[in-house]
Amino acid sequence: MAWSWRYEGANGASVDGPGESFPSQADAESWIGQAWRELAASGVTSVALVEDDRVEYRMSLLPPAE
Repeated sequence: MAWSWRYEGANGASVDGPGESFPSQADAESWIGQAWRELAASGVTSVALVEDDRVEYRMSLLPPAE
């Protein structure tokens, strides 16, 4: 089982991002914890954690609304 991130832009469309693959969910989550600021700065607004072809969950990279 391989874990990876799918990247989405402001309009919800897929955008290019690093093609990293991880052996575990924990490794993937650790990586996104370090990389999310760079991704957000490059226009990625949300990500989806994917195991093979199954989406585990989605999360926003945008700051919370005030």
